[in-house]
Amino acid sequence: MYHETTRSIRVTVKPFYLEDQSSPSDNHFVWAYQVRIENMGTDTVRLVNRYWHITDSLGRVQEVRGVGVVGEQPTLKPGESFEYTSGTPLPTPSGIMVGTYEMESASGRRFDVAVPAFSLDSPHEEARLH
Repeated sequence: MYHETTRSIRVTVKPFYLEDQSSPSDNHFVWAYQVRIENMGTDTVRLVNRYWHITDSLGRVQEVRGVGVVGEQPTLKPGESFEYTSGTPLPTPSGIMVGTYEMESASGRRFDVAVPAFSLDSPHEEARLH
């Protein structure tokens, strides 16, 4: 699991490889990732937008921006959390994702929360020690 905390908002990500949706012979590899967003602060916040920076093992970058997550813009009161699962395909057997969530406080102030970089690893790539 990967964790990052920004301004009392803790983001935890757990990625996992989806063998049944992947087709290595066609260079199609799919991962799901579970995200938990926890409001550990004293202000109510709402997740407004998301940004993902996805890099495959050949260094090709894909950027994804959008409103909310999985069709929602969850509001988190102090002590509350929100969990969701999403996924991403890659044309290579490994990669890395990192991103941000744009949050809005009850007073209307917006700020970015870091999503920790997390590794997308499949069993179809040999591990190499450098």
